[in-house]
Amino acid sequence: MDNRKEVREFLVSRRAKITPEQAGLPTGSNRRVPGLRRGEVAALAGVSIEYYSKLERGALAGVSPSVLDAVARALRLDDAERAYLFDLSRAADGTSAMVRPRRRKPKQWTPHPSLRWTLDAITEGPAFVGNGRMDLLAANRLARAFYSPVYESREGPPNFARFQFLDPASHQFYPDWDFFADVSVAILRTEAGRNPHDKELHDLVGELSTRSDDFRTRWGAHNVRHHGTGTKTFHHPVVGDVTIAYESLELVAEPGLTLTIYTAEPGSPSEEALRLLASWAASQEAETSRQLSG
Repeated sequence: MDNRKEVREFLVSRRAKITPEQAGLPTGSNRRVPGLRRGEVAALAGVSIEYYSKLERGALAGVSPSVLDAVARALRLDDAERAYLFDLSRAADGTSAMVRPRRRKPKQWTPHPSLRWTLDAITEGPAFVGNGRMDLLAANRLARAFYSPVYESREGPPNFARFQFLDPASHQFYPDWDFFADVSVAILRTEAGRNPHDKELHDLVGELSTRSDDFRTRWGAHNVRHHGTGTKTFHHPVVGDVTIAYESLELVAEPGLTLTIYTAEPGSPSEEALRLLASWAASQEAETSRQLSG
């Protein structure tokens, strides 16, 4: 990806989101741009307008952490946005390429036995392993049942973003489709900043941008986020509406991968739905085994 273009569009988009009132500046009546002017951001960051204009043209190479921090404060960046700005700076310096070298032939990942045993030991809730490209790499029985629409999708290997934007079934599976779409793109945008030389990610973004107007519009918004904990509501084709809490844990032994575990509130209808789903998954597995042995 073009680093200078990414920097320019990100900074411009963040500047446009801040009102003068939010920044403690007079509103005035002759404002021709949304949000703050370049000079106002420069003053808030304590740098010259010429220097800030240079940054906003995409020239982040060699910028000190203290200046990046000042710009992040002036633009009121949240933790995810600040981290993304620093990732863009490392990419401009070339340090991201040293930390994550370009791979010509990405190695096919398979879970090691102990990770597989860990997933299978989690029986009360769906548990799965994914990466920053939103590939669904490994799952326990309940997660395979929970995400059966993703596994059954015709849109290539299991990938949440591809399912979200290219498979019509996602509109039934995600009741709040727009929210899930926003989250998916923000996760991919964050990964693009963290790992700018990932060819598979570039290919995925290119595919989705070509085939989905919804994705292309959201990608252009340059929104990012940290996605580690929260609640979501799904509409599963077997058990109906399910509201779950999730926790995502980084795998120390597998950099770039996360283990995500879903749980439902004890005593809730969603907990009962997960129990029903587990029973359905077990019966499906038993029926498959019977057919194979017969």
